Amino acid sequence: MSRFPQPRLARPTRLPVTEDRSLDVGLPRPLNVRLYGKRHAGAALVLHFHGGAFVSGSLDSGAMVAGLLHEAGAVVMSVAYPLAPADPFPAAVDAAYAALQWAYCKRSRLAGQGAPVFVAGEEAGGNLAAAAALMARDRKAPRLAGQILLSPMLDPCLGTASVRRSEQGPAGCPLAHGWCSYLREPSAAEHPYATPGRSMRLAGLPSALLITADDDPLRDETLAYARRLDEARVPVSGFVLPAPTGWPCALQESAGAERPWVEEVGRRIAAFLATAGRREVVDSVEQFALQKRC
Repeated sequence: MSRFPQPRLARPTRLPVTEDRSLDVGLPRPLNVRLYGKRHAGAALVLHFHGGAFVSGSLDSGAMVAGLLHEAGAVVMSVAYPLAPADPFPAAVDAAYAALQWAYCKRSRLAGQGAPVFVAGEEAGGNLAAAAALMARDRKAPRLAGQILLSPMLDPCLGTASVRRSEQGPAGCPLAHGWCSYLREPSAAEHPYATPGRSMRLAGLPSALLITADDDPLRDETLAYARRLDEARVPVSGFVLPAPTGWPCALQESAGAERPWVEEVGRRIAAFLATAGRREVVDSVEQFALQKRC
């Protein structure tokens, strides 16, 4: 794992929200999404999932990370997925995959012809991004260029040293409550789409960028997942921000909040989008199969 050089302060920015939409993707209820940016040559399309420990969060609370993704050069579609406890697993991950299928089919209209498609998320949204990548691999579509996981919630055990260090602070309890609400049935904790950190089969996943911080309660499980991806020969870039950052809560602040790590995280995301996007090649057989589904 690499460490960031001392980042510079980023100037607050006004995020260019293109439009809010309601999508019918074959689920019990329509999905609300927010689009950032317009199609342009060379753009990637990033499907983004907000944080909130599976029980809270919204398109507004996800604006910080969605803005970073957009400023890195991507067209971003941020998804308001179903929340627990009203909608426990697998409602959110089913919504994530349905949104991914829709976005992939519409990628030329949203971002540009042949735009590489990524999934991204922070905290619980990082879990959904990782799960969507697993589902896309298992179902052989859509073809993903990469996954961007910021302080992802991956393992409900909450027994790592970084979690234990945070138990006296504000982070420990919301994480435990979120997992209990999301995994209504005990057997769900063993399902790789619910707990990607426990997946026994990681080979064949798309390139991954994982970012955490020294004061992040999810630090250890993020690094463990990065190591396991590397062992499975998945191309991985991993970074640890120096404390203090306030992650993962700080990732859900209002857009444009002045934080010392914002500019550097954005730079790393931009580099990953460019590098992984160049590696993404979709063969004609897959294109034909997807055209029939779309």
